[in-house]
Formats: sequence, structure tokens, C-alpha cells
Amino acid sequence: MLNLKQIRAFVSVADLGSFRRAADRLNTTQPNISARIARLEQALGVVLMERDAGSVRLTAKGVRMLVAARGVL
Repeated sequence: MLNLKQIRAFVSVADLGSFRRAADRLNTTQPNISARIARLEQALGVVLMERDAGSVRLTAKGVRMLVAARGVL
């Protein structure tokens, strides 16, 4: 089951390119943002983001999800 907190977290990370900056924007912690994204990916059964030492890139499915997520928000 998807929820708005997961979708907001996903869009914020995609926009800001950082889990930490997304956490700051959403007034929560980086581990909380990571958990929301992980649950979102698990619920969808896809990898939405590739995480690399301090950087985040959307996968092709992540790009498609971002369009849909913006429509929801």
C-alpha cells in the first residue's frame, strides 16, 4: 500500500538529489526518508533510485514514477 508520505519523500529526494536534504525539507530524519523510499520500492516491486556514495539517480522506472507521483501530489 502506497501512502502520501512515501510519495512526498520520493519526489523530494528526486528534486533535491539527496536523502538528507529531503529529510530537512520534510522535517524528518534521513533514516526515515530511506525507510519510506525502501517501502515504496518494495510495494511497487521495482528499484526507483540508484544510490551511490552521496548521490542519487533515478532509474528509468523512477523517472516514470516521478511523473505519476507529481500527478498525485
